[in-house]
Amino acid sequence: MRIAVLKIKLYAPWVHSLKEKRMVVKSILAKIRNKFQVSAAEVEDQDIHQSIVVGVAAIVPHSAQADSMMEEIARFVEQNTEAEIVAEERELR
Repeated sequence: MRIAVLKIKLYAPWVHSLKEKRMVVKSILAKIRNKFQVSAAEVEDQDIHQSIVVGVAAIVPHSAQADSMMEEIARFVEQNTEAEIVAEERELR
């Protein structure tokens, strides 16, 4: 059993308030949770308007599945938001 951890940093230049940001974050998190059945949350920069950092964690049976799942989630986020992915960190525990 392994724990796959993915952290994605997004830049959303059109967001000018925390209220706008909250709507974008809630949408991304709900889509990730519903499609992949993983834990997802905003993990950093909660008070910075244009910066979104999403953390995703899942329990997987082996490393190969973790790699493919993290790749699929990153691709899904890129396709389902207008925000630009500026950084991505992956970890397998």
